[in-house]
Amino acid sequence: MKGNHDKRMGLAEAVGEFLPDGASFSFSGIGAREPMAVAHEIIRQNKKDLTFITATTLDSSNLMIGAGCIKKIEMAYSWIGVVGNGLNLRRAVEKGVPLKIEVEDYSNFGASCRFLAGAMNIPYIPTYSMLGSDIPTYNKRIIIDKDPYTGDKVALVPAAKPDVAFIHVQRCDAMGNAQIWGVAANDINIARAAKKVVLTTEEIIPTDEIRKNPNATAIPNYCVDAVVHVPFGCFPLFVAGYYWSDIPFRRNFIMANATHEGFMAWLEEWVLAPGGFEAHLDKVGRDRLDKLVEMEHDNYRIPELR
Repeated sequence: MKGNHDKRMGLAEAVGEFLPDGASFSFSGIGAREPMAVAHEIIRQNKKDLTFITATTLDSSNLMIGAGCIKKIEMAYSWIGVVGNGLNLRRAVEKGVPLKIEVEDYSNFGASCRFLAGAMNIPYIPTYSMLGSDIPTYNKRIIIDKDPYTGDKVALVPAAKPDVAFIHVQRCDAMGNAQIWGVAANDINIARAAKKVVLTTEEIIPTDEIRKNPNATAIPNYCVDAVVHVPFGCFPLFVAGYYWSDIPFRRNFIMANATHEGFMAWLEEWVLAPGGFEAHLDKVGRDRLDKLVEMEHDNYRIPELR
């Protein structure tokens, strides 16, 4: 039990304290609610030799791989949505640029089962997923065994228990009782599987507001070690009920990724030179961010909890 106390801290402090070099970690979301502010901070702090455990991830992993922070990724796939492919991942795997990365493959369901096993605190979990594919041929951690009840073949996948999970939510209280709207991805299981959990959030609201609708609490405070207030913390991806995805910004990011040199120039301009995520957002333009808020509010009715 992690306590009913105020867990608020700054972004730099949270990344510095909970993610040492060589650690394993996971991110929330899938195409939305990926904590991009955390990815920026990991890069600014020059974290190294990290293992990223995920099912599906988009912009955040491509960013950290290109910056040389990640040595291994355990995943189903990593890409950049409808606007391009994971070019930094491809360069790292095929050419060792900026460094050679190890890839441990699973299916999406198999990767999700790993977080379920971690949340249940069991060492592995059986699944039919990946049988008939060549994934087990290249991933020796997947063990094909016989179901003792039916005699059928099953794939045993190891539990995922990351050292720390960074999960972005729409809102939570200072103790870490968090609400997630829209697609939850694997976040509920990740929060229970990880040894430490850092919430980044669009809003911090009073506990009395959380208690008005307790069924909306997706992640309870006893899973959470730290709470960080980061509005627009997933830009340029979207957060349901708060802001829409900035597709042109992502398109320009992909164009810069055509070469490693182009990516490094983009990284210097948009991540390193601003010196912090708030300054990054200032560079993007507050008027532009306001427009993303308008676009999302035109299409999504924010839940009114009474």
